[in-house]
Amino acid sequence: MDMFEAIGTQRAMRRLKPDPISDEDIWKILDAAIKAPSGSNRQPWNFIVVRDAETKRKIGEYYLDAWNKAYVSGPVQAALREPRMAGVYRSAEHLAHHLAEAPVLIIATIRKDGASISPTAGASIYPAVQNLMLAARALGLGTTLTTLHKFHEEEVKQLLGIPEEVETMALIPLGKPKGRFGPPTRLPVEKVVYWEKWDERRER
Repeated sequence: MDMFEAIGTQRAMRRLKPDPISDEDIWKILDAAIKAPSGSNRQPWNFIVVRDAETKRKIGEYYLDAWNKAYVSGPVQAALREPRMAGVYRSAEHLAHHLAEAPVLIIATIRKDGASISPTAGASIYPAVQNLMLAARALGLGTTLTTLHKFHEEEVKQLLGIPEEVETMALIPLGKPKGRFGPPTRLPVEKVVYWEKWDERRER
């Protein structure tokens, strides 16, 4: 698939079929992930592939609890329930109730730099996550980047045997999408790009 086609048609796929995903595709996706930039070539990432039904069920319970706290009774529920967000809300709600049905969950982790995660740690893991997601798109597989599991960070780490000096940074469900790929809804690039100084715009 052309790179720009993959980028231009990648969208969050939260409704996934339970069909199994081959080892070959998973390795190909993860190999693309580790080709991402890495500061000083430190490569502080690890990825955990979860297929076991019971493990996915437990992670799904943690995820649903976090969803209920953050989006059902939490402070952000009103914003997500606005009419323009209705579709996103329904999609995210579906994932919260069906996460364990995804054939594969991938947990992206990063080794801590000292006692805690630095404010710039995302620069060392999220490019790899985006590579992973674009590679999945090129193979016709759906993904979405989630972090709600971090409400239960310690429980998830214990469940997966993740050591203390490692932090989870993303949970990516992976599977064949029930919906169709297509351009995501975005503001025109001219609306968000300035030239030389803030608020100085150009037309194409």
